[in-house]
Amino acid sequence: MLRGMATLSLFADDLAAAKAWYTELLGIPPYFERPIEGPPAYVEFRLGDHQHELGLIHSRYAPHARAKTPGGAVVFWHVDDVSAAVDRLTSMGAVEHEAITRREAGFVTASVVDPFGNILGVMYNPHYLEMLAASSRR
Repeated sequence: MLRGMATLSLFADDLAAAKAWYTELLGIPPYFERPIEGPPAYVEFRLGDHQHELGLIHSRYAPHARAKTPGGAVVFWHVDDVSAAVDRLTSMGAVEHEAITRREAGFVTASVVDPFGNILGVMYNPHYLEMLAASSRR
């Protein structure tokens, strides 16, 4: 039934600032933005090996009230170096949510809260690398 992540949506009260922050973090501009002129309501990036979509949406379009504190699901993005990723994120104003944690079988996780109140997880994931290697052999 669930075949893969399609789009992760994050919300921000100041979408222009969120767009600038994520553009700097990712090193790429969004490939899609609406409206085309004027203040953004939605921007979307395609990232990583599978071009997953990261959408940033102005909070006024959230289908639910914004929580006062970060919570809910944590989506983890594979990174090659968790410590370096956390250092980069915190140097840009993110705040540690869960410290770097070494888990069994070589997995390493951490999460931060971005300056807009969203939890962003980073993970060294051996399974991700195995799947990537297997798909490149096909």
